[in-house]
Amino acid sequence: MGFPELVVRVRELSPAGFWFVLAVLVTGVSAAFYFIWRSLHRARIVEDMPTARVRSAYQGYVELEGRGLLLDGPPIVGPLTGTHCLWYRYKIEHHETRGDGRGSHWGTLQAGVSDGLFALDDGTGRCLIDPEGAEVIPGEKDVWYGDTGFPRRGPPASKSWFRQGGGEYRYTEERLMPGDLYALGWFHTVDAAAGDLRADVVALLRDWKGDQPALRRRFDRDGDGRIDAEEWDAARAAARAEALARRRDQPRAPTLHVLARAPSDRHPFLLSALSQRVLATRYRRRALAALVAFLIGTAVTLGYVAARVGG
Repeated sequence: MGFPELVVRVRELSPAGFWFVLAVLVTGVSAAFYFIWRSLHRARIVEDMPTARVRSAYQGYVELEGRGLLLDGPPIVGPLTGTHCLWYRYKIEHHETRGDGRGSHWGTLQAGVSDGLFALDDGTGRCLIDPEGAEVIPGEKDVWYGDTGFPRRGPPASKSWFRQGGGEYRYTEERLMPGDLYALGWFHTVDAAAGDLRADVVALLRDWKGDQPALRRRFDRDGDGRIDAEEWDAARAAARAEALARRRDQPRAPTLHVLARAPSDRHPFLLSALSQRVLATRYRRRALAALVAFLIGTAVTLGYVAARVGG
């Protein structure tokens, strides 16, 4: 179909059809512009953010580099391959033919993302990583095909760009493996001892409340037979002092460093198996691809409008 025929088709569209197509084009152009900004924003952050050390990192948004490590306890296991990893994302799809028989598509039957904690060690200290809400760039990805709703075997040993194994089901699993890890997120230190102290104070107050006569003898200063708000504040202060005295000779619980999603969406939470330099280059290439799509989409949109309003 030549350009003159396209112009005729555009002019023959009903008003509703014309505005619908225009809305689709504008939405696509807007999405391309957003991805330009998003990719460049991430590239600049990755390039400009100084790398912190776990031992001396300040509380807030930081960049860390080190080695990703598994924690003790139940392992994190990719559900489709059975591979032990730091993080996984998987999807099972079914090849479906459209109801009208015109074309087909892959429909998602099952999908999931792990949320288990793991650690980053940079030689100066260890930081727990809570991956919930992170944009993860994994180091491993397997895609294979089969004829059951859940794979009976793992991916083929040889990798290929072509579809392997046949079957109406497609299995995809991505994994972040132990090893080099780049992380960008919200760093905060949790004082485990502070949490234990609060629990000790609550436990003491609960015990004291169980013996009301002794509680009144100790804290009922005005002798009215009840503990008012001011006297209860004194009881809490006494409980805290006693809890501190009991803990004075106990070893201090270690603090925990945690990297997690930032409170604001302006600060992206990134976890990557790629190095800082490679990751920044990838984001810049994505920005370039989005720019090409934006320019093509803008030209098509302007041509579409011109075909409608032109003489």
